Amino acid sequence: MRIYEKENFGGQMNELMDDCDNIQDRYRISDCQSAHVMDGHWLLYEQPHFRGRMMYLRPGEYRSMRDMGMGPMDMRIGSIRRIMDSC
Repeated sequence: MRIYEKENFGGQMNELMDDCDNIQDRYRISDCQSAHVMDGHWLLYEQPHFRGRMMYLRPGEYRSMRDMGMGPMDMRIGSIRRIMDSC
């Protein structure tokens, strides 16, 4: 999955292949405002270390927080976890 600092895939881009327990510390970005999920299913958490409110993303393009299902709420992304099959 690719995360972008600004809406519409703008600003700094980082590609994730696995869990990230603290977006700001690992990638040095101020915010995550858009995402492109190429493969897999992901959970985005409001706070570092997989805490706080959470949202689920499946493959697709998410040009804004609203596209991610957040509506007008003010939520920052603090950590991201990939959902893995347990079969």
